[in-house]
Amino acid sequence: MTDRTHPYSKEEIVKLEPFVGLCRDAIRVISTLEEARSAFDELRQHHCIGFDTESKPIFHKGQESDGPHVLQFSTPQRAYIFRSHITECHKVIRDLLESDAIVKIGFGLKDDVSRIQKKFGINPRAIVDLSCSFKKNGYHNQVGVKSAIAIVFKKRLLKSKKLTTSNWSNTALSDKQILYAANDAHAAITVFHALKLLNKSMPARLPVLTTNSPADS
Repeated sequence: MTDRTHPYSKEEIVKLEPFVGLCRDAIRVISTLEEARSAFDELRQHHCIGFDTESKPIFHKGQESDGPHVLQFSTPQRAYIFRSHITECHKVIRDLLESDAIVKIGFGLKDDVSRIQKKFGINPRAIVDLSCSFKKNGYHNQVGVKSAIAIVFKKRLLKSKKLTTSNWSNTALSDKQILYAANDAHAAITVFHALKLLNKSMPARLPVLTTNSPADS
């Protein structure tokens, strides 16, 4: 990993080779309680997993989000996509989010946590925001997942603004949405494991994000 203490610029990132994430066959979209329970059993085999959420974008002032509409969890090999409109899976989602044994790792999770609290009426536990870890290690600007992939791997994470602002509340997600969501979570766990191996940027004890933590500042 480079020893620079500022994220790559947009102009620098666009020149990098693409980062290869998960293919569609490595992503499971959860549709039933049985599938949710199976995903939970597989995810709990890992102490740390990648995590992110997606919400339908807000375009009008004063409008409040009713997200998250998609919650994604990823191991280094496979990702699992949960959609919040499937209410029979809510208990499994809560069990994942409230588990102290499964550390959920992502980037810029303050808004995600706030929306989860409103949507599910729970306080997620064992949440780690890698943006805070980069900040503690000398990066003065906000480091998101795209910047982290550039810093750690010197690669470019493909992220489409069109997909970012797409309708995540749709009951049927497109393959492009599924790949986008899964690879955000997968990139987070990939960065985490790379930092552990490099033993340069991760503190000995992971900082746990509380709901009052300025994760995005």
